[in-house]
Amino acid sequence: MKPETRTLIDRLAETHSLPLCDYEALLLGEDEEARDYAAKQARTLREPYYGRRIYVRGLIEFTNICKNDCLYCGIRRSNRAAQRYRLTPEEILACCAEGYALGFRTFVLQGGEDPFFDDKALCSIVARIRAEFQDCAITLSVGERSRESYQALFAAGANRYLLRHETADPPHYSLLHPPELSLAHRMSCLKALKDIGFQTGCGFMVGSPGQTTKTLAADLKFIETFRPAMCGLGPFIPHRDTPFGDKTAGTLEQTLYLLSLVRLLHPNLLLPATTALGTIHPQGRELGMLAGANVLMPNLSPPMARKNYTLYNNKLNSGDEVAQNLADLAERMAAIGHEIVIDRGDAREDEAPSPAIFESREH
Repeated sequence: MKPETRTLIDRLAETHSLPLCDYEALLLGEDEEARDYAAKQARTLREPYYGRRIYVRGLIEFTNICKNDCLYCGIRRSNRAAQRYRLTPEEILACCAEGYALGFRTFVLQGGEDPFFDDKALCSIVARIRAEFQDCAITLSVGERSRESYQALFAAGANRYLLRHETADPPHYSLLHPPELSLAHRMSCLKALKDIGFQTGCGFMVGSPGQTTKTLAADLKFIETFRPAMCGLGPFIPHRDTPFGDKTAGTLEQTLYLLSLVRLLHPNLLLPATTALGTIHPQGRELGMLAGANVLMPNLSPPMARKNYTLYNNKLNSGDEVAQNLADLAERMAAIGHEIVIDRGDAREDEAPSPAIFESREH
């Protein structure tokens, strides 16, 4: 490891902030020693907030129908090979009931931007979950909606919202998305969610087509200033039926390094070791925890949904990825000195971001 890289890691661990150029230098300085050192620092900073506790969320992939045509996504509307489905409200509630019995106290409803689930339909489902499982947190991950929609979902009982920004660089955003989607609008959605009171999550893919050290540095700077409650980042994995089907996947090593850096710049963050991380390496989730992560999201979806919610190739949909095998997953985490806990796992409170960070970067 270069001495200057160590210095930058130490400075980030101490101040949780770097100039954009230093984030770029930190990324350029990545090597095995730097990754190990950053991971050690990340674990040290995580423990005062969370110890070695791992929070589990029951993931319910309730629809793979999407109106959008993002170039990297296997459920994009142009993919005619996708086997489409949507769960009924009763099926969603049944997933929650099973998850509650297994010990889950957070449910994550994730799906494509399916027009069927308008405010009336989705608010009804959220309200039913809230009424039946009052001690649970409800997280939504259903894309871009209006501020009024977000407000209605919050009033219905949702607590958290995951909306990956995907990239903080406007040209890179345009490369990954169709023309009707813009980074400015994505940022306005994130601002609205936080203003309303959601515990808000952002995030990005590591190794996505067109990504550079400069774009990654911009992602880190955005996360630093936005200060999300959660951040989802995992390796880009191509899907065969998309325009990026022949691209190279992101690497385990870079993903782990970025997990550690994100922990250093935001020590009280809720940081998942994603399914994608477990997909590219058999011990990906364990390595994620050792890099500073503290959240897992086993799948509560019915087998048909797990099989067909294919955002990328070879997605894990069996074994320890399945919520019913939570005991096996807990054993794997115990082997690395971590403990799965039955807890909502709320984010630790922190200061609000500056409104200036939401100004349009599309200029």
